[in-house]
Parts: sequence; C-alpha cells; structure tokens
Amino acid sequence: MQKEIMVQVKEPFAGEFRKGYPLVAKEAVADQELLKIEGQVMKLTDVHGRFIAKAYYGEQNKGLGWVLTRDEEEIIDQAFFERKLATSFERRADFFEDTETTAFRVFHGEGDGIGGLTIDYYDGFYLLSWYSAGIYAFKKMIVAALKNTAEFKGVYEKKRFDTKGQYMEDDDFVTGERGEFPIIVKENSMNFAVYLNDGAMTGIFLDQREVRRQIRDHYAYEKTVLNTFSYTGAFSVAAALGGAMKTTSVDLAKRSSAKTIEQFSVNALDYENQEIRVMDVFNYFDYAKKNELKFDMVILDPPSFARSKKYTFSAAKDYTKLMKDAIAITSNKGMIVASTNNGSFGMKKFKEMIDKAFQEHGKRYMIVEEYRLPRDFHINRMFKEGDYLKVLFIRLK
Repeated sequence: MQKEIMVQVKEPFAGEFRKGYPLVAKEAVADQELLKIEGQVMKLTDVHGRFIAKAYYGEQNKGLGWVLTRDEEEIIDQAFFERKLATSFERRADFFEDTETTAFRVFHGEGDGIGGLTIDYYDGFYLLSWYSAGIYAFKKMIVAALKNTAEFKGVYEKKRFDTKGQYMEDDDFVTGERGEFPIIVKENSMNFAVYLNDGAMTGIFLDQREVRRQIRDHYAYEKTVLNTFSYTGAFSVAAALGGAMKTTSVDLAKRSSAKTIEQFSVNALDYENQEIRVMDVFNYFDYAKKNELKFDMVILDPPSFARSKKYTFSAAKDYTKLMKDAIAITSNKGMIVASTNNGSFGMKKFKEMIDKAFQEHGKRYMIVEEYRLPRDFHINRMFKEGDYLKVLFIRLK
C-alpha cells in the first residue's frame, strides 16, 4: 500500500465526518491536487490539522472516496478487512441458516464500513462488486480476508469503475472453483437462475426479495399482472407462483425474453401461458391504452436512468409521468407496485411524485404497504443516499 497522505477537509464537512458521514465528496477536500494514486489512504484533518478519519482515495460518480476508520492508530491491512468482514457475516448469521433462501448480501458497502464494495452470496459462491479503482487496489487483501472469514465454492467479481461507472467486461473469476452456470438459487422457496460470469447483472436483484414474496403471498392470486422493465421476469415468476391468472412481462432488452423463459422454467411454470414482450415500455403503455387493456396489478421498477430510440427516462424527473401511464391501464381497485432505486431523493419526495400523478388523473388511492432495503442490505444511518430503495403498494380507489 502507498504511504498515507494528509488531506485537509473544509468546514463544515469536518463536522459531518465526525458524526459518521462516510462519503468523501469532491467539494469536501481542500487540496485535491495531492490525490494522485487510486487506493491511497488519506488521513483527513480539519483546518487546524486535527485528525478526523482515515479514508481511501477512489474516484467514482459519488465522490473521491470513502471513510474507513475514525481510529488514527488503526492500520489499513488484511487484518482490518478481516475484522470488517467478520462483523458483517455475524450480522447475517441467520441468513446462512435459512434453507429456503440461498442468495443474499453479506457486505453492503458503507453500511458495513467500506464504501465502494459489495459482496453477495449465491449458494456457496461469492460475488464481489468493485465501484472504483481505489477499492480495487485492495483486492488481494480483501480476497485473502474473505478466504479467512468464510468457506466457499468459488469467488467471482464485477468491476464497475470505468470512466462512465459502467461494468468492465472481464473473465470475472477470482478464486476457488469455477461455477457451472446457471446456479439455481432459492429465494423464499422460489427458484432463480443466476450467472456470475455473464455481464454486469446476475439475473436477479437481491434487494427486492421481500417485495417479491409479498406479491406472491398476498396480492397476485387470480390477478392479471403487468410487469414493466421486467429484466429477467422475477416479479412475474413471483406473481405466477402466487396464482396470478396471467402475467405480462415487458422489457426493451432482447435477451430479456430468453432470460424470463428460463426463470419460469426453473420454477416448473409453463411460460407459454404467460406473455413476454420485448419492446419499449412506453410504447407498450401506448399500445395498452389504444387497445383498452386493463390490469389488476402493474409493477413499475424502472432503472434510475434509461434511454431508448424515442424516450429518455430519469426517475428523478419522469416518475410522475410513468405513474400516470400506469394509472391509466390499472383496473378499478387495482394495485400498482411503484419502486425506484434512485438514491438522489427520499421517500417523502417519491410519495409526492405519486400523489401528483393521481391528482393529475383525478383519481384517489391508498398506500397499503411500503418497503425499504431488506435487512441484509445494512445501511449507514448517516448516509441517507445509501438507503436508496423505495417501494409502495398502492391501491386505486
């Protein structure tokens, strides 16, 4: 590791760091010209030279790095990472005992004390996701720490730190034995096919586990369900297993069809009884309105930002319009499951977007349930942006 460097923090950021705020924002650092080597450990000091915290330098879309410790004497070495991992595994000990769920998060970035790193468990395999070259500089230490903390079949990785913050294509295999993909994992007794070696995504978003269970157990029975931005159709599978009359899955990605068919198949569901459409969601809304289609349940889980030939969607700007489209094709007393993973706004703002859509439609509604990140996605309470998931079950009146 490189020699630690002293970096001065501007006021009032020093006070925020002392309270536990973990992100080193660009505007917080007075002498950015000192930061030259990704992975370098920074000793953050206030304007009087007093120690605040140790952080690592790693540029990504959120800032310049993350705080690692507020103990000036603590050394950032393999033992440090072992302690962090041991604590995170202890927090999730009961997850490893649950035979009905074999995929979950074991290390959640700044929530577990190391921003820029997540580790997920998939039935004996671990997947490390690196969000900056800075944290990737600690790879050997972190992989060695994982070996000393947990038993595993194999370890894979996703590098998400090119200049645009995108996934970097690579072999992805790190250590142990290579998996035979897909791995079939369980989630509340549902089956999902996952791939740890095939692009940026694995085939399932683990943070929606509780939402899928709720759809299956309480809301899908004998309902017609529209799943928009459906990815691999996990919500559709949950609805079908819950006794939905029919599911319709819509996603623009060409591979979504084959992936959705696979997820139905590993659950012994006949995909031919379901509808799978590869098309722009906004075009589908137009099609549904034109043909006067109505659904008992509409699931909205768009990416924070998406672009197609005709449309550019930003959750922060366009969710109200998306909701209006959904309201128009939802049956009376039907349900809309509105979800966003955009961390730039909170639940209050999200509810205001929803309310505006209903007001403009002249319709009444009731929020039946709301969900945030599940327990394995441990959060830092001082970093509100990290509590990104917001899900509302909305009943039309």
